[in-house]
Amino acid sequence: MKKGFVLVCALSLVLALGGMAFAENVIKIGAIYPFTGPMAGTAQMLKDGVTMAVDIINNKYDFDFLFADTEGLPNLDGAKIEIIWADSAGDPKTGMSEAERLITSEGVVALIGCYQSSVTKTASQVAERYGIPFVNGDSSSPQLTERNFNWFFRTDPHDGLYAQQQFEHLIELEKQTGESLRRIAIVYENTEFGAQVAKAQEALAKEYGFQIVEKLAYTTGATSLNSEVTRLMASKPDVVMMAAYISDQILFTKTFKTMRFAPKVWHNTAAPGEPDFLKSVGDDGNYLFLRQGFCADQVVNKPVIGRILEEFRNKFGQEMLADAVRSFHAPIVLADAINRAGSTDPEAIRQALLETDIPGEYCLSPWEGIKFDPETHQNIYGQYIICQIQDQTFYTVFPSAFATRETVFPFPSWDDR
Repeated sequence: MKKGFVLVCALSLVLALGGMAFAENVIKIGAIYPFTGPMAGTAQMLKDGVTMAVDIINNKYDFDFLFADTEGLPNLDGAKIEIIWADSAGDPKTGMSEAERLITSEGVVALIGCYQSSVTKTASQVAERYGIPFVNGDSSSPQLTERNFNWFFRTDPHDGLYAQQQFEHLIELEKQTGESLRRIAIVYENTEFGAQVAKAQEALAKEYGFQIVEKLAYTTGATSLNSEVTRLMASKPDVVMMAAYISDQILFTKTFKTMRFAPKVWHNTAAPGEPDFLKSVGDDGNYLFLRQGFCADQVVNKPVIGRILEEFRNKFGQEMLADAVRSFHAPIVLADAINRAGSTDPEAIRQALLETDIPGEYCLSPWEGIKFDPETHQNIYGQYIICQIQDQTFYTVFPSAFATRETVFPFPSWDDR
């Protein structure tokens, strides 16, 4: 009887281990985005970017890109990546609770997301507490990589780097045109994202000798921005620098037109690059500048981009815009780290992330590659390009090494379009 009991236990253990091996053939990664609320459209584009990356990882493609020539992770017997999605609803507390659910209930081995810096801030605190790798590709607050976290890594550049590019761009425009662009108005939504952008811009304005004539914080989701635009007009800026999310960017554009406000330069973060922007404002979106980690015109410098854009178009029925590219890089980096680690052990993945050195040929953005600073875990090669919308199309105009179009300057008056 005793011998039979031992045999039964042994058989149960074998079956359990077999089941575990089968379970490990799928590696779960949690992804948190604002699928409900005003940024649902943006979240869908971010989701599509992640899905495209996972499709390349899990299946064979006939182009030269990381994992394109294999099915799954070769060092883990072809294990496939599975994304477990979670909705933050744009709320930092919800993002925090969803991060905990993904780790404790869903058993994910790593996290990606969450787009909004305020949500990423709280969700990554949970990952830090549990010792789970968090690779962020789409949040831009500089502060996120200034917290001395062990488990948080970011592929995309942050807004401090973009702010520097903005001023370098303005200085180049001054040299090219002979126009003074010294009077700056800073406009920002008053959460983590906007506040950090404004902080960086204000510091750099002083460093480069520009004058801040207005610094205007607003609460996202407003139904009218007339009073804010009235304040801007009264300050008589040469340049407006704006950090807004998509719904506010649309309303600001419509209000600028209604009130006939046209500064010489209108610099923005990423919101004008989202699909809903030009759908909502059409030609009124022309001549805005925006920061991008990607612009489709860069296919001239990296032909494989064209193949991935084509696959994306076939799969999702729309163009792959910058937000999808930002989210695309995170699962690629995680898969690379997990594959090199040959394990789903969190510490092994973390060590592999620290050793990441992905060459630029495997980046859709115009980067030298992806390699993390050993202290901050910020990608040391991340950089933005500055695009301008012309004829409802995005063109790279700065830095000059990547430019494909001449800049239209100044921002035309609304009556001269």
